[in-house]
Amino acid sequence: MVRAIYNGIIVTPKGEIKDKVLYFDKKILAIEYDGFMQVEEKIDAGGKYIIPGLVDIHIHGYHGEDISDGIEEGLRIMAKGVLENGVSSFMPTTMTVPWDEIVAAFELAKSMMPESKTPEFIGAEILGVHAEGPFVNTKRKGAQADTNILPPDASRILPYKDVIKMITLAPEMPGGIECIKEITENSDIVVSIGHTDAKYSEAVEAIKAGASHITHLFNAMTGLNHREPGVVGAALTEDVVCELIADCFHIHPGLFKLVYKAKKDKLVLITDCTRAGGLEDGEYTLGGQPIFVKGVECRLADGTIAGSVLKLNLAAKNLYENTDIPLYEAINAASLYPARAIGVDGNKGSLDVGKDADIAIMDASFNVYKTFVRGIEKFSKGAQQ
Repeated sequence: MVRAIYNGIIVTPKGEIKDKVLYFDKKILAIEYDGFMQVEEKIDAGGKYIIPGLVDIHIHGYHGEDISDGIEEGLRIMAKGVLENGVSSFMPTTMTVPWDEIVAAFELAKSMMPESKTPEFIGAEILGVHAEGPFVNTKRKGAQADTNILPPDASRILPYKDVIKMITLAPEMPGGIECIKEITENSDIVVSIGHTDAKYSEAVEAIKAGASHITHLFNAMTGLNHREPGVVGAALTEDVVCELIADCFHIHPGLFKLVYKAKKDKLVLITDCTRAGGLEDGEYTLGGQPIFVKGVECRLADGTIAGSVLKLNLAAKNLYENTDIPLYEAINAASLYPARAIGVDGNKGSLDVGKDADIAIMDASFNVYKTFVRGIEKFSKGAQQ
């Protein structure tokens, strides 16, 4: 069924288009004048922005659920919940929990990926899994439970290369560089440096070995120092993609401009959202540990920062409001650039003709009113869900 969204500002990777119409069925068909083709339904955007569906490649949970629980209904609730934030596709992200629980989460995501592409599935599409751990450094474990940390071992990961899209590991751990090489040489899995105490030289060595991504820049890694640049120094100067939790708490917003200038199209907004996302302040769990949520802050009992409750549309808003970049670039950082980072930008991340019709409608305050996945309207603000 061909449909058209009109009376909106269409956000493309290079700018904004006014006074034209977005035509789509399962795919983006055209951005042309009104009446360009016959349609079966016209949708009035009411002067709002028409943007590509957002892509969250680092999210643990939402609406009380967590992928690491390994519960099918929980993953369905997550997938449905993120639609309200304009997210049309995502990578549920596991924690450093016991290995058998991690594997169960892999298997669950794999089993639901085909269904998530169908019109009947009421949720964002599941692109695969981001495994955050268990090959991390206890010195920079953050909210990861050190009892479940394992030494880097590609043989644990490669059997699941059909579902794992990304793995976060600490390259300085014994066998870390060899693990990176083996994973990248034998799969399309993106290796990300994170939860790491690596020195600058060790981070650069990991990048040369095949690591191409940095997990939540600045957090759970060695910082930037003029005599020892650390992982942050390598991240800002090497040709790698950097994740940013733009909640104005994990990173001071005064740094957003610097990071964007350094990384540009290799800056990816993520949420790192926990099961507390979309819920009220209170006590929840993350990776089997209690976390305490107050406003934008999520912490363990000892005060350690533990994930977030950030929504991806608001991450884009925070980036936009704290830099001098155009709106379309803030949207790119939450759509096209994460899609490109995991190699799905041929179908996701922008409103280019021929791509999946993953679309959202939002207002100037980045509030989301509708979300479409592969051309199917799966969220409408105020509608009975």
